[in-house]
Amino acid sequence: MQDVGTAKTTTPAISPLAGEPIKRADAERLAGVLKAFADPARLRLLSLIQASPAGEASVSDLTAPLGLSQPTVSHHLRILTEAGLLEREKRGVWAYYRLVPSAITAIADLLTPPRKRATKKSR
Repeated sequence: MQDVGTAKTTTPAISPLAGEPIKRADAERLAGVLKAFADPARLRLLSLIQASPAGEASVSDLTAPLGLSQPTVSHHLRILTEAGLLEREKRGVWAYYRLVPSAITAIADLLTPPRKRATKKSR
């Protein structure tokens, strides 16, 4: 794999719902990641990429389903990649994007109250 995008934003280790106050820096990092989620086009991008047969997609695969221009789709993909939610792999002139499942899981865990998390894992 070459030219894989790296996350500039990491999620904090402690949940804001853990019963103790979250540190300011952790809150700012988590808010940055959640801000990347907080856009309908980006949510659709994550969904389209995850649902694609190969589990990855290029900008050209995503413009028509979203009804957005290539520069706009590229902008949203960059934000999701910088938030650590997508990986980018360059192949020739095309870049392919795929979800980072561990990042999605980490965010879900941070937003799940500890009691609910414990019952979910024990099933």
